[in-house]
Amino acid sequence: MSKVLCVNPNRSSQDSHSLKIDESDEVTYVDGCVEAMQLLRENEFDGLYFRASGGSQESLCDIIQSASILELIPEGMALLDGENKIVRANKRLAIWFENSNLVGLNFYEAIGNPTIIGSEPSPLASARSKLETSRATLSIGDRYYQLTVVPVLGDARPFEQLIVTMSDSTESVLQRQKLEALHQAGTALADLRPEEIYEMDVGHRVELLKDNILHYTKDLLDFDVVEIRLLDVETRRLVPLLSVGIDSGISRQPLFARATGNGVTGFVAATGKSYMCEDTTDDPLYIDGLVGAKSSLTVPLIYHDQVIGSFNVESPEVGAFTESDLQFVESFARDIAVALNTLELLNAQRTDAALQSVSAIHAAVALPIDEILNETVHAIESYIGHDPEVTSRLRTIIRHARQIKRAIQKVGQEMAPVDAMPAAVQTEHRPLLKERRILVIDADEQVRTSAHHLLERYGCIVETAHEGKEAILMVRNCDQDHGYDAIIADIRLPDIGGYDLLMKLKELVQEPPLILMTGFGYDPGHSIVKARQAGLKASAVLFKPFRLDQLIEVVESMVSPSPVVK
Repeated sequence: MSKVLCVNPNRSSQDSHSLKIDESDEVTYVDGCVEAMQLLRENEFDGLYFRASGGSQESLCDIIQSASILELIPEGMALLDGENKIVRANKRLAIWFENSNLVGLNFYEAIGNPTIIGSEPSPLASARSKLETSRATLSIGDRYYQLTVVPVLGDARPFEQLIVTMSDSTESVLQRQKLEALHQAGTALADLRPEEIYEMDVGHRVELLKDNILHYTKDLLDFDVVEIRLLDVETRRLVPLLSVGIDSGISRQPLFARATGNGVTGFVAATGKSYMCEDTTDDPLYIDGLVGAKSSLTVPLIYHDQVIGSFNVESPEVGAFTESDLQFVESFARDIAVALNTLELLNAQRTDAALQSVSAIHAAVALPIDEILNETVHAIESYIGHDPEVTSRLRTIIRHARQIKRAIQKVGQEMAPVDAMPAAVQTEHRPLLKERRILVIDADEQVRTSAHHLLERYGCIVETAHEGKEAILMVRNCDQDHGYDAIIADIRLPDIGGYDLLMKLKELVQEPPLILMTGFGYDPGHSIVKARQAGLKASAVLFKPFRLDQLIEVVESMVSPSPVVK
């Protein structure tokens, strides 16, 4: 089906058959050429049908050639003959191409032999051969034009004439090119080669990203005053990431994502809406940034519908920013947000890999180091009073074994700092447990392994023993000023019960920090009751199977100088 514009004053007495137009075509009737010209500017038609009225021999070409009609068209317009020569052109076309005598010239030569952009390499020939409207973009010097070619249709056969209109599309084309360039720049912001990811630490990657952002902001957006702040989700503080051209004192000024009292930046981060400040001297939200700034443009950095920061540019001129600038900055801000997220993921991935490596190493050596400690304290008992030199050497082995354990933890914290992991997977902060020395006594190896895994994630220093006698030796051979902060023991060890263990520990420690574990409350010897009567804290009992939070709460109660408030 084709769309046809029919100039037919007597349409009331005509039908589609007499006009020789296919019944399936969509026909729009108008009475005169002025109306026809208006519709041609505003709509797409595949053909133009003209029927003279009242037996008039007047042709469509004669009417189109009328200057009064052509000059009504705000775009450049011309009528071309079968050889693509200009039969008539309006003043707009003559002004654009600085030639008042275009008639008789080849159309393409008359407008400067343009470069045709798009999928239609020859719009004039296409319109004539297909009998339908053809379009293309023309590049002429530093300007761009949208060309529309409409074939003229007659009663019996197609006319060879073409009506061409040209509209200046330079601004829209340049804007599209700029957006494409910004998008390409945005995708390159955090595009690191594998060797760069391997060689660069987090700080270097962030600096590279900042350099790229600044480069593209100046080169493509032509803005010299830039500030980027990132949102701290917990505190809602907007932390400066990049600040160029902003007064150093003001750039360090604390701002929060709040709609009031924190300037335009705080408002944008709080609402997720862009804000264009036309005149800083007459805007209640604006807080001084650039010394002498008269206008600013601030947009949110958004990733997955969440505001992660703000992007601000400023100018010393009033009303310096346009809607196009807003579109450019918002587009670039989206790419910045993606780049920042990519860096965060890379950082988290590297941190997670480091954490897993450290955890794997620690899991492999934790129990063997405990075995070294266990065997060494046994050996010390054999040599005490017999060979002081051997005893001293054995104590050195214990000290070194414990240093190895501490070194692994320290390296793990440095390679995989907690704050480098995404907030959603960070271990809950438990300051009461940090650096606390815990002894876990259980014959089950899985329990001893789990104790390392569960407690050391909170900064505890864990050692284990298989039985009560071994635990007594471990306590006896602790450094004088570094005893255990908590001792967790199964109520039924292979060689001793919970109550008896408590009494043995009392011989070494005035108030043993003992926590007893029992399965499903099973205590046939009433060990827990007797232990409580002997001084065991009421809260120092864990009933298997227990949850991690229960274990943590009991240990915190034991190490806390005062009762833990729930």
